[in-house]
Amino acid sequence: MSRFVRASKYRHVFGQPAKKEYGIENVKVTNSAWDTNIISASGQYIGVNWNASGGGAFAILPLPSPFQTISGFPQKLPDSLPLARSHTAAVLDTDWSPHNDSVVASGGEDGKVMIWKVEESQFEGWGSEGWVPQDFDPVARIDASPRKIGQVLFHPTAANVLASASGEHTVKLWDLANPEEARSVLGGHGDAIQSLAFNPTGTLLATTCRDRKLRIFDPRTNGEAVRVVDGHGGIKGSRVAWMGDLDKIATTGFSKMSDRQVAIWETGGLGNVKTIALDQSSGVVMPFWTDNNILFLAGKGDGNVRYYEYESDTLHALSEHKSSDPQRGMCFLPRRALNVAECEIARAYKVHGASIEPIGFIVPRKSDSFQSDIFPPAASSEPSLNASEFFAGKSAPRNLVDLSSGVSYASSATPPSIPTPAPTISLPPPSPAVAPVPSRSNSYNTPVASPVVPKQEPAPLTQQASPSPSPVAESKRSQTTDSDASSALKEENARLTSELREAREKIRNLEVQVESIRANTRKAAEMLSAGLQ
Repeated sequence: MSRFVRASKYRHVFGQPAKKEYGIENVKVTNSAWDTNIISASGQYIGVNWNASGGGAFAILPLPSPFQTISGFPQKLPDSLPLARSHTAAVLDTDWSPHNDSVVASGGEDGKVMIWKVEESQFEGWGSEGWVPQDFDPVARIDASPRKIGQVLFHPTAANVLASASGEHTVKLWDLANPEEARSVLGGHGDAIQSLAFNPTGTLLATTCRDRKLRIFDPRTNGEAVRVVDGHGGIKGSRVAWMGDLDKIATTGFSKMSDRQVAIWETGGLGNVKTIALDQSSGVVMPFWTDNNILFLAGKGDGNVRYYEYESDTLHALSEHKSSDPQRGMCFLPRRALNVAECEIARAYKVHGASIEPIGFIVPRKSDSFQSDIFPPAASSEPSLNASEFFAGKSAPRNLVDLSSGVSYASSATPPSIPTPAPTISLPPPSPAVAPVPSRSNSYNTPVASPVVPKQEPAPLTQQASPSPSPVAESKRSQTTDSDASSALKEENARLTSELREAREKIRNLEVQVESIRANTRKAAEMLSAGLQ
């Protein structure tokens, strides 16, 4: 019996853990029971929730690599090191700005949100003789809630816009340039908010909640969700991740029988596309999406990381990275900071015991050249709009970066291509001849028109003003024409795809506005009927 094997360029992806000397040891991880990822990463640094006395703190450390050591930085951390300490209670969550690798936000049990700016000079001389650790100081403090702040999340396209989820069961959006008052407050949650995620352009926000509901909000409209649906049946932790530009949402959670599940939802009406039972372990599953259409699933307390490729509304299991060390937390590196020379399509940072371990997920390839088929453009560090424009209602596609050249461009535009030099054919130097022979005088390049020369004495050997093109020249002209036609077709395809994506985005925004108007109408009708009674 023949067996069909699905073709996939990611079928042989494997996880490469870093050598011990490449990781970070002596990490004092927080003892807080609050369910977050514990660790977060930018293109330069990582943040780890720390077990500190006398208030809350988190550590800011240079970014480790699975391929080399951190230059000038100790592999084993000293017992006393600089921390971000200004919280008066445990730090529950951190998130790095997608537009500045040196800016990080933190939220804590004290109800505060703080913004921190990291300078490279703060890591000079770590562990050397006479070195005195100096703690980091926040550049902004926000009294976000009288209760704890469980999650913080930067906006993907608007600069200096931050979302925070509080124990008041609300999500607040802040303009960090004017943080005195929240610009938007999203309510309607019946219990503690467990996770939140923006769509790629930041026009929609999805949340999961302890009341077992999945909600979608318009983040710029104060009020309740525009779409609500029953999520996973279990009351344990549920997480949400937006699946790039696919108009799909992935959630993880538990069934009523405590089976761990992963589910896919379409964003139009929040209909369930597919639900898959994973196993019956008790740890919360953390989902991570990459633009390679791969969904990574890492369960707390598990030693393995599963990964699936999404295609045709189906999650196809690729493989899993196995380890004997159970993970307490995990995060993934922004794709723009990956090592493309090693064919690294994703990188995870795993917290286990007292260690931080980088894990590179690699597609095995023999070629040393850039593999464009496994490296789609990544989200750029350049914002598409500022906070004022975002809260005024403006929307813009995210900026992308070409990982081969580092060139950034708007996602609605065709990515700039680097011209590659055409192959040249080297010819031997011409040998002296008694008389010019037409077949030898032709060049292998495409013939160009020569200037008109006044007619001299007629001679049989000089009548070659318009030589017939050689077969090589004809072949090159044909190849050039085919290449131009192919480039034109690719540009047209990219333009049409961009227009289709923009049209879908406009339709979604209109649907959200209609749902918001309906929700306000229902509330007004309820208030009116209550007043009449």
